[in-house]
Amino acid sequence: MIHVHSLEEIKANIEENKVTLLYISRLSCSVCHSLLPQVEELLTQFPAIVPIHANADQIPEIAGEYSVFTVPAVLVFANGKEMIREARFVPIGELEEQLSKLISHLTLT
Repeated sequence: MIHVHSLEEIKANIEENKVTLLYISRLSCSVCHSLLPQVEELLTQFPAIVPIHANADQIPEIAGEYSVFTVPAVLVFANGKEMIREARFVPIGELEEQLSKLISHLTLT
């Protein structure tokens, strides 16, 4: 996962890559720390997705920019547009299905 430290880095990654997964967490969030390895493992199935990780404690303006009010939050952008959003308790199986559909749709078009 690429660790980003500013909104500018996040926006640049979203613009530069066809599909970007943004993982937002906080240092004091135990759910965030337990979910992150699961998301990283899941992403091994999707090499086309560029994963980035943002710490909301370091980038407090991320909440307003992306309307994120709870963590962990997983936002997936395709061609610069938000396509998937999961927050708080993220079901990995459901996220896998959504990513599969998104990637297959993008390769068909």
